[in-house]
Amino acid sequence: MKKIFAICFLSVVFQLRAQETFVVNGVIKDADNNETLAGVNILFPELQRGTVSNDYGFYSIKIPKGEHVMEISFLGYQTSRVKIDAKENINMDFSLSTATQDLEEVVITEDIERLNISRPEMSVNKLEITTIQKLPVVFGEVDIIKSLLLLPGVSNAGEASSGFNVRGGAADQNLILLDEATIYNASHLFGLFSVFNPDAIKNLKLYKGGIPANYGGRVSSVLDIYQKDGNSRKFEANGGIGLISSRLLAQGPIQKEKSSFLVGGRSSYAHLFLKLTDNENVAYFYDLNTKLTFRLDAKNTILFSGYFGRDVFKLSESFNNTYGNSVFNLRWNHILKENIFSNLSLIYSDYYYGLTLDFVGFNWNSGIKNLNFKYDLDHYVNKDISLNYGLQSTWYEFNPGEIEPNSPASGIIASELTKKYAFESAAYISLEHSFSDKFSAEYGLRYSSFLRFGQEELNLYPAEGPVTYNSRFGIYEKTEPTGTKNLSKNKIERSFGNLEPRIALAYVLADNQSVKMSYNRMTQYLHLITNTSSPTPLDVWAPSGRYIDPQSLDQVAAGYYRTFSGEKYSLEIEGFYKTLENRLDYIDGANLIANDAIEQVILPGEARAYGAELLLKKNKGDFTGWFAYTLSRSEQRTPGRTSEEPGINNSQWYATAYDKTHDLSVTGSYQLSQKWDFNASFIYQTGLPTTYPTAQYKFEELTIPVYSARNSNRLPDYHRLDLSATYTPQKERRSTYSSSWNFGIYNVYARKNAVSISFRENQDTRRNEAIRLSLFGIVPSVTYNFKF
Repeated sequence: MKKIFAICFLSVVFQLRAQETFVVNGVIKDADNNETLAGVNILFPELQRGTVSNDYGFYSIKIPKGEHVMEISFLGYQTSRVKIDAKENINMDFSLSTATQDLEEVVITEDIERLNISRPEMSVNKLEITTIQKLPVVFGEVDIIKSLLLLPGVSNAGEASSGFNVRGGAADQNLILLDEATIYNASHLFGLFSVFNPDAIKNLKLYKGGIPANYGGRVSSVLDIYQKDGNSRKFEANGGIGLISSRLLAQGPIQKEKSSFLVGGRSSYAHLFLKLTDNENVAYFYDLNTKLTFRLDAKNTILFSGYFGRDVFKLSESFNNTYGNSVFNLRWNHILKENIFSNLSLIYSDYYYGLTLDFVGFNWNSGIKNLNFKYDLDHYVNKDISLNYGLQSTWYEFNPGEIEPNSPASGIIASELTKKYAFESAAYISLEHSFSDKFSAEYGLRYSSFLRFGQEELNLYPAEGPVTYNSRFGIYEKTEPTGTKNLSKNKIERSFGNLEPRIALAYVLADNQSVKMSYNRMTQYLHLITNTSSPTPLDVWAPSGRYIDPQSLDQVAAGYYRTFSGEKYSLEIEGFYKTLENRLDYIDGANLIANDAIEQVILPGEARAYGAELLLKKNKGDFTGWFAYTLSRSEQRTPGRTSEEPGINNSQWYATAYDKTHDLSVTGSYQLSQKWDFNASFIYQTGLPTTYPTAQYKFEELTIPVYSARNSNRLPDYHRLDLSATYTPQKERRSTYSSSWNFGIYNVYARKNAVSISFRENQDTRRNEAIRLSLFGIVPSVTYNFKF
């Protein structure tokens, strides 16, 4: 490994010596609304040189002195070509116009196709918002998270479950970013919908492997989502009215061409219909997206973005549950030099969970807050080398729960679980390096540190630790503390530091095909305390510390990539293998709710996942779509700490609660005419692991079940077909108003997919029976969308 890095370093030094060159840089924007465009191809065909714009639309490339043709291309936009006479450094911004012809007629040259094939970027999925908006979904509510489930390697823990699982990882192992701010719970209504308003989203990327060094803090995946900047050229508004929710988004210039605003809101209202039947129960959500963009000059842009969302769930007047996210980000984009772009961000994120029980007489509040400072730089060294480096730091405040009386008559005594504090920081550098026309690499290093600060009443335990094995009864039990220790939150109680190397390689076999490999080492210092397969709003986050070590993952992946017929078709085949250390497991009978000594019910274990993914896409034409298939295995194991201890499940590997052997999805879209297009998706998945009782016995008057080994059984296989049709009336001449109708049918053949199976004794036959719980049958929907 040392020799490899030495060769790379010497190659970098050698390539820094070059003929006389000049820098061409600028920002790529949408001509219609002045939005910056990420991932645009900038190419000099005769030089066989190219680059892509970064997340903020900035590009920079060095070219030799002389006249050259520059080509700017982005799928769905008209290709722009311009002659450049490189006698000095050139700043040149571009505005791309939307292609007026069908996508199949957009010119994509072989050079641009080769550029995409040759980049050392792998295990990354990108979905266009226009594609997501066409997909059929439950209740007609366009959903980014549900759309990701149609991609290989991505699944969830069942119908209407929150979160998602990537390559056999847990839902809490995904880093979800909205304009760089962490989203801790991405679900509305306990998993029915996601928190992301598709009207406000500009682009998104899901990294499943080959994760660049600028990302850290989670071990499974990164979902990076950016909101639109706002139209700085003209005012426009769009929205939609559905059966259970509606949305509205407005954007426009504050000062034309220089500054803009964006504000959008969404809310559900299905609970209002319950009031017509004298049902006092309430379940609804609302959220707000906002963004302000100020382009001070050609080199400086200030952006302020925010999101606020809440879910409200009430049962009569006795139970009131409120939870949601609040995030804000103040950013400064600055061009330091012709070839150096910087982004400075100050980010605040807050996840809140509140509960009121009037019949008991108390309020409960919990959550997690963090304040994040980050400084990132993109440095385009020369035609073959680009650097990305920066610093990141985050302060955490964990509130596991506090209880207070909500009325003078309440008998509840106010109390508070111990708050926890931590500081996470990282420095990273990543280098994308083109060694030749055929071979390129991206390699980097991230160093992360985590400081756990003091807290009040930190439990102290004897040598065996917080968990004791009772050999007499063959069970794990809590260890009684020997005492407590009070530490100031300004004093470091424990510290961690980890090196996280990353490398991705790409080798071009031909102009339209390549092979790639990647390796990631990642560390996660936060743990979601839950023993369910799907996160719930009540789950709390806990930091690593004296009794909890950070999770550490190693992942390798390899793949084959090919395009056909001028990118009309594309094929991706990937295999992966990853191992995870210090994955928390829970002893039998663990109580996680309002537990101020969570270390007494957890044991450190290990996990592994491996599999193969296939994605075959048709990208152009009246009919487009994809076929995605994943064959995988996800397992975990918690061995005994000594030879006398059995560990969990007798120290044997067992399937995680989100393991799915087979996961297949087929998605298609057919453009019948300018007025009608039709969409369909079919999903088939192996049933989720579960644990069934295998026997029972009587103890006095109690019937006690005997269960099989953990997750040794499975729910029935899951499958579903969804259909939708979109009707777009012809817009009146000179009118700025346009609209469309979306009609959908979720679960066309009314499959009763099992969310869970429970067992009970039939009161008539006195025999045991299994009861299947299913959430949805066939669900029709209609949504009216508009824009003006």
